[in-house]
Amino acid sequence: MPYNVSFFFTLYRSRHWGTWATTVEASKQRTTTTRHLYIFTINAFLNQNQLQKYKKKKYILFFFKGNSLTLHKAATKKATQPNTFLKMNAKIIISFLFSLLATGVWGQDVYPSINPMASYTDKDGETHTETSISESAPLTVTFNANAENTAGWTAHYEWRFYKDGKREAPYLIRYDEDTQITFTESGAHHVELWATFVQGTDTVAYTDDYWTSEASPLIVSISESKLEMPNAFSPNGDGINDVYKAKSGYQSLVEFHAYIFNRWGQKLYEWSDPADGWDGKYKGKDVAQGVYYVLVKAKGADGRTFNIKRDVNLLRGYTESSTANP
Repeated sequence: MPYNVSFFFTLYRSRHWGTWATTVEASKQRTTTTRHLYIFTINAFLNQNQLQKYKKKKYILFFFKGNSLTLHKAATKKATQPNTFLKMNAKIIISFLFSLLATGVWGQDVYPSINPMASYTDKDGETHTETSISESAPLTVTFNANAENTAGWTAHYEWRFYKDGKREAPYLIRYDEDTQITFTESGAHHVELWATFVQGTDTVAYTDDYWTSEASPLIVSISESKLEMPNAFSPNGDGINDVYKAKSGYQSLVEFHAYIFNRWGQKLYEWSDPADGWDGKYKGKDVAQGVYYVLVKAKGADGRTFNIKRDVNLLRGYTESSTANP
């Protein structure tokens, strides 16, 4: 596990010396004689071996909550007396910075990270990449981990899918870096990527603590089902209402079957996609104007069932200006 470490130096400008100096420990009386106080903080990521290296150099370690800790060294040599100032050349700080750069622990972010996203293609063929999606079913969504800096690390991915109030009981778990799922149930689906990266004794984890304190789950909201069928159409070639099909606005249908019958009960046409429909033909020839019959059986993502039976008026001589699917 890499540790987030802060190195800090306490710098004083002495009234007596008029030069830059540092202190290991100064009494209240002594600090009142200084003109300015400066604190420099340097952040770095260290593993266990690098921590031991700085321990040997007599840095004092202060452990804080979680995986954060602080290394404090005010000068490069010990104070012989508690309340004395030690001169510190600026070269010491510069040398220390270069030592951090040389060991690769400062100025770099070499630890694995994730940026999970969800993408889907809408009815118009446009692809969207989001962290929150609101659409109708069935909806196929691709989830990408977008992991970075994973070279040399052993990765474990766990996509967890759950409904509102059921975080502890996911209904689906996938173990791929990227995965795809088709949503067929209405409601809000929450998605979390639990990722763990291991390298030797170091472990970087984005699991329960990460998702409850730092990140928010991806959300896919599937709307309730809706379906209506028109009572007439006019297949006259004017480009308006030439096909008998479901009214626009249908949504979240996971099953759909429609059948057209004539008045003698003969089946003339059937289709299974609500976006498709009947063009008023039977075996490639136009049928006569008149009244026909439609039967639709469908099921919504919310479990709702549709059993629609109604007359359909085929009006060949009727011309419309703008109204479609009455």
